[in-house]
Amino acid sequence: MIETDRRRALRAGAGLVAAGALTTGCAATGPTAPARARPPATTRRPAGPAPAAAPAPRRYPGLPAQISHGPRTRPQVALTFHGQGDPAIAKALLARAEKAGAKVTVLAVGSWLDAHPDLARRILDGGHDLGNHTHHHLDINAMSEADARAEITGCADRLRRLTGSIGTWFRPSRTQTATPLVERLARRAGYPHVLSYDVDSLDFTSPGAPAVTRAVAGGIREGSVVSLHFGYADTVAALPAVLEELERRGLRAVTTTELLT
Repeated sequence: MIETDRRRALRAGAGLVAAGALTTGCAATGPTAPARARPPATTRRPAGPAPAAAPAPRRYPGLPAQISHGPRTRPQVALTFHGQGDPAIAKALLARAEKAGAKVTVLAVGSWLDAHPDLARRILDGGHDLGNHTHHHLDINAMSEADARAEITGCADRLRRLTGSIGTWFRPSRTQTATPLVERLARRAGYPHVLSYDVDSLDFTSPGAPAVTRAVAGGIREGSVVSLHFGYADTVAALPAVLEELERRGLRAVTTTELLT
């Protein structure tokens, strides 16, 4: 009798262990998936190296606090994009530029990075510059000092979290040039220069791809910094013709950092 009771107890204990294992497996993998044993420690793949931190802002001695163009003596230009809008359009623009061997500069909006954090690394992995275009893309020149500071540092914080750097450039939102106050706040946030531009494509008005191409072709020259946008289909359609025009003139599209170095 004692031996019989002992066998019953052992069978009951085994049943409890099996039930516990089944419950754990369901919680981890769902009710229909079988429990999976954890692989031995010796078979686990080591974690890969963390991505390198993105380049940081730098000071360019002899250049003004607000930079609108580079040297007029070299056959280079910078195509700079306001980073906001449909991520599919952004990826299409990057792919077209890279196919043509062109490098660009992306000034990203912080709230856009919140919604599409993978794009920060996508831009850097393509060899492009990545910078700060405020957090909400509002009229920064019309803001109070506290609000303007929050717009600059808000985007800088997101860039740092995603890439390890506040980005290489700062461009004020909804304006070509910054007020002295915004310029000073940007410098305090770690940006020695404000990036402006000397050629406006006007692509944000959706004038059609031919009009975007004409606007760029009509104003571009050695050292130009061109203002473009990610969020407009006309820009994607115009980019091949813009790059062809640059090639025809013997100009090469480079990052702003390369343009000024």
